[in-house]
Amino acid sequence: MKDTYILGIESSCDETSVSIVKNGREEIATVISSQIDIHKDFGGVVPEIASRHHVKNVTMVLEECMEKANMTMDQIDAIAITYGPGLIGSLLIGLETAKTLAFVFNKPLIPVHHIAGHIYANSLVKEMQFPLLAVVVSGGHTEIIEMKDHYKFKKLGGTLDDAIGECYDKVARVIGLEYPGGPKIDKLAKEGKPTYKLPVPLKDDSYNFSFSGLKSAVINLAHNEEQRGNPIREADLATSFQTVAIEAITTKVRKAIEDKGIKNVILAGGVAANQGLREAMTNLTTEMGVDFTVPPMKYCTDNATMIAAAGYYAYLDGRRADMNLNSQSQTELK
Repeated sequence: MKDTYILGIESSCDETSVSIVKNGREEIATVISSQIDIHKDFGGVVPEIASRHHVKNVTMVLEECMEKANMTMDQIDAIAITYGPGLIGSLLIGLETAKTLAFVFNKPLIPVHHIAGHIYANSLVKEMQFPLLAVVVSGGHTEIIEMKDHYKFKKLGGTLDDAIGECYDKVARVIGLEYPGGPKIDKLAKEGKPTYKLPVPLKDDSYNFSFSGLKSAVINLAHNEEQRGNPIREADLATSFQTVAIEAITTKVRKAIEDKGIKNVILAGGVAANQGLREAMTNLTTEMGVDFTVPPMKYCTDNATMIAAAGYYAYLDGRRADMNLNSQSQTELK
């Protein structure tokens, strides 16, 4: 069978990335230009600044990736592009680049949902076994998705308000940690003890999540301690918060595994890089006799490798887009 090479482009937020993946499983070359240091001074991503840097970087990143792979566009079978969700200006830069390549070199254009990319980052670890549960945890999403085959997504539940990654960043800001706060909370949590009492959110029989109440509880706790003249024990607060946040996720995952009888679980999204969550999910799935897969750190945060991997399976599924494809800041996974 002929090998299939997919070129993926990712620009949904503040990373400009291009990658080439063979048969959905083997990374040939990847280049990422990150803007973290640029947005750090603002405490978060500034959309207009992000867009401008994508314009500046995308051609250089593309050329560097092709050189790194020692390939030409003639050897590429299709162009996979993140069309959403994300920052609309950032998405458009990548999309117009992908459209141009597809048009000039007469290649199929494959639309890839950003969350599908995160899910298929697991295919770079090992072949995905179905049926499976995909636990998606990121700055904009917290969802449990059932998959009975490739590109067959059924959302069992999701966050009703804040996503877990957003909650981490807000709590980090309360503690006084600089952006991005999630990894710093995770690191600090290893040093403290869960001495602050915080509520476990949305303890019900659904597969849904809610993190706004937990975020508010941390803000109120910090404010009350300040009013009393008590210094915040930063490591203890980080540990207390992370313990509750992870419990909220693992409780729902346990229920989904029990209800669905599924023996394969994957973790996906930027927060999949969280060491506390990775450990808790490993312990849970080991206890329940369930196979567990999580991508390496480099495939957890935004990257084009995952988009090219997802693009391969979308390509096999017959998914194609024409030049009318547009970016979408919000769109359901399907």
